Amino acid sequence: AGRDPRGEYVMIRSEVLSLIDRAEGGADLTRDELACLLSLEGEEQQALFAAADRVRARTMGDGVHLRGLIEFSNICRMDCHYCGIRRSNRHVRRYRMAPEEIVAAARGAHRLGYGSVVLQSGEGDALDPEELAGVVRAIKATTPLAVTLSVGERTREEYALWKAAGADRFLLRHETADPELFARLRPGRRLEQRVQCLLWLRELGYQVGSGFMVGLPGQTVETIADDILLLKKLNVEMAGIGPFIPAPHTPLEDAAAGTVDQTLNAVACVRLTIQDAHVPATTALGSIHPRGRQLALACGANVIMPNVTPGKYRIHYQLYPNKICLREEPEQCAPCVAALILGEGRFVATGPGHSPRWTA
Repeated sequence: AGRDPRGEYVMIRSEVLSLIDRAEGGADLTRDELACLLSLEGEEQQALFAAADRVRARTMGDGVHLRGLIEFSNICRMDCHYCGIRRSNRHVRRYRMAPEEIVAAARGAHRLGYGSVVLQSGEGDALDPEELAGVVRAIKATTPLAVTLSVGERTREEYALWKAAGADRFLLRHETADPELFARLRPGRRLEQRVQCLLWLRELGYQVGSGFMVGLPGQTVETIADDILLLKKLNVEMAGIGPFIPAPHTPLEDAAAGTVDQTLNAVACVRLTIQDAHVPATTALGSIHPRGRQLALACGANVIMPNVTPGKYRIHYQLYPNKICLREEPEQCAPCVAALILGEGRFVATGPGHSPRWTA
């Protein structure tokens, strides 16, 4: 890959197609090669998407796994510049679901046919570690659901407690692989701390999910290439990629948002780089484009996370504005998501949707 005088990547069409073919075949790409693919437009971009979709079909099949998302608290001790529920945002009405409410929501997800649930919250202490372990035990004792936790940076002992309680997976997005950008966006925190948590989760036997935002102020295609290479180094079982969406009442409220094309290029490159990972079509992408999730399914994604949080709570869990499905109840979302999947020529997968590395 070469650069023009403006610093943009330029390759002739035959070189681009050859690079895409190598990526589809599982070749390890360099940072510059990934940056080139992340910059594609037009016909070359469509070739990238088609290759990612072929890899998805070959490695993960045509099923789309549904993971019911339970946002059980928006209490957060962090003050991240990009997040709508940051500690300093006084415009947020804070809430905490009771343990029995969380378990009831999980059972509701099972009744709707979902194979797993994701218990997500701000990085706070809405539930103490033993309470959360009790919730996990109750879900595992009364349903066949796989349980993913997404509660941020915690101690190794807490992660071990929840694993022993029956948690199957943990989702901790690294957000950006640029240490300086990470420190600017997450005051008082360092990227190395985040990565250490991911390494602990791996050591403890979790199926590990991570990911990043696309379009952050100060981010470049090289930064995004580093994000993808970090995910590969961590050998994640799930990689979540969504656009940066500026949130009101945050330091970045006037920043430009990430774009659909940027995000889809990143989704496709992640599929080509970590071919057997689960890749969600994120709600954030569906919030900036009416067919955002469908577009992601066509370029490598194979997971959707319908919201099963009770309606009275979900309106208060807004990491970014204009989030879709805020005023729908879980029973309304299920047929809508199923229709979306069938409309793309795919089918709703059954079972817990474990990583193929766990079931091989």
